[in-house]
Amino acid sequence: MVYAAYGVSGLTGIVGTFFVKDYLDLSPAFLAALAFWAGIPWALKMPVGHVVDLIWRRKALLVWLGAGMIAASLLIMVGLTTQMDEMRTVMSGERWYVLAALLAPTGYMIQDAVADAMTVEAVPRVGDPQLQKSMHTTMQTLGRVAVIGGLALVAAANVYIFSGTEGLPKEQKLALYANVYTAALVIPVISVLGVVLHRFVRHEREVVEKTRPNWTVLGGSLVFVAITLAVGLGGLPYAQEIIFAGSFAIIVFLLWRLARELEPAARQVLVATALVLFVFRSMPGTGEGTTWWMMDALGFDEGFFGQLQLVTYALTLVGMFALRRFMAQNSIATIVVVLSVVAAVLSVPIIGMFYGLHEWTAARTGGWVDARVITLINTALESPLGQIAMIPMLAWIANSAPPHLKATYFAVMASFSNLALAASQLGTKYLNEIFVVKRGDYGEVGALMIAATLVGLALPLVVVAGVRLLRLRTA
Repeated sequence: MVYAAYGVSGLTGIVGTFFVKDYLDLSPAFLAALAFWAGIPWALKMPVGHVVDLIWRRKALLVWLGAGMIAASLLIMVGLTTQMDEMRTVMSGERWYVLAALLAPTGYMIQDAVADAMTVEAVPRVGDPQLQKSMHTTMQTLGRVAVIGGLALVAAANVYIFSGTEGLPKEQKLALYANVYTAALVIPVISVLGVVLHRFVRHEREVVEKTRPNWTVLGGSLVFVAITLAVGLGGLPYAQEIIFAGSFAIIVFLLWRLARELEPAARQVLVATALVLFVFRSMPGTGEGTTWWMMDALGFDEGFFGQLQLVTYALTLVGMFALRRFMAQNSIATIVVVLSVVAAVLSVPIIGMFYGLHEWTAARTGGWVDARVITLINTALESPLGQIAMIPMLAWIANSAPPHLKATYFAVMASFSNLALAASQLGTKYLNEIFVVKRGDYGEVGALMIAATLVGLALPLVVVAGVRLLRLRTA
C-alpha cells in the first residue's frame, strides 16, 4: 500500500507543473535547484533505515509519521490554490511551495524505508544463488507494479479530469487544481491502509539476530544532517555543491563500513555495480523549460499530458513483465549500455520537433503525423526504460542485504543511488545556466536537449567500458 500510495501521488504532477508555470515566479534553474533539495531527504534514508531495523516491531509508527508529512504538504497546496492571498500574509507563495515540495518527499522517504525492508523480509533465503536473484527480481517487480499501477490509475483520472478544459478561464482552472489537490488527500490514507490490514493478517517471519545500534551509521548520518542544515540555512555560496560533496563522502564511508559484512568477491561486485549505477542515474535532464516549450510552442495542454502519462504507465506495466527475463539474466552493466543507447535514439524525434520535424511530417501525411502523434509514439517506446533500470538495482540490493541489517543496508544503498539523482539535478541546473530558457523564450531548448542527450549517452558507456577493462564484475 505504501508503494501504491507513492504511485497515486502522481495525481498532482500535472497540476503542479501548470500551477508553477502560471502562478509562481520560479525559473527552470531554480526549480532544478529545488528538485536537488527535495532529493536530499532520500539521502537521509540511512539513519531512517537503521531506525527501522532497531524498532522493527514498532515500524508502523514511521508509516504514520510519513503519512502526516504528506498530508501537511497537500494541505499547503490546497491553501495555495484556494486562499493564496491569505497565505501570502504569512509568507510568499513561492516559500509555501518550497515547504510543500520538501515535506512530501520526506514523508514518502520515511514510508519507503519501511516498505523496502519488508520486501527483503518477504523473500525466503534459499541455497541456489540464481533462484534467489530471480525471487528478488520478482518481488521488486511486484513493488514496481504497485507504484506504476497507482501512476496508471491517476493518469487515467487526469485524462478524465482535464478532458475539455482547454478553453477554461484561469480562475476556473485554479479551482480545478484545488479540487485535484483536495482529492489527493486520499494518498496518505492509502499509505496507512497496509498498517491497518496488517493487524488482521498472521504470518510466520524468519527469525534473525537482534539488531544493535550501529553508531557509525547513526553518527555519520548526524554529521550529514548537521552539514546539510548549516550549509542550507547559512546561505553559503555553492551550498548545493558543498552538500553534495559532503553527502557523497559520508555515504561512501558508510557503504565501505557496511561492505565489510560481505565476502571479498561480493564486495568487488558491490563497488563495480554501485559505480555503474551511480553514473547512469546521475545523467542530467533538460528541466522544466522543455515542458514549458511543449506547452507554449507545441500546444500541449493538461489533457494531453494526462494521455501521455496514461500511455507511459500502461506500457510500463506491460514492459516490466515482458522484459523480466532480460532483467534477470543480464548484468546491470549490459542493461545500462542498452538503456543508454535506446534513450539517446528515442530523444532524436523530440529534438527534431524543435527544428520542425512535426511540421515536415504533418505536411506529408495530411496533418495526421503531427507533434502529438510523434510524442505519443515516442513515449510509448520510451516508457518502460526507467523501470527496467530500477528493478535490477533494487533486486541486487535486496539480494545482498544481510538479514539483520536489511533496512539499514537497503537504505544506505538507496541513499547512494538517490544521491546520483541529486547529481542529476545539479547537472540539470548547470545545463539550464548554460542554455538559458525563459517563459516565452525557447531559443536555447534545442541545444539544451542535444547537450543532455550526448552527455547521457557518452558517460555511462565510458564508465562501463572502464569497469570491463579493469575486469570487474557487476551484479
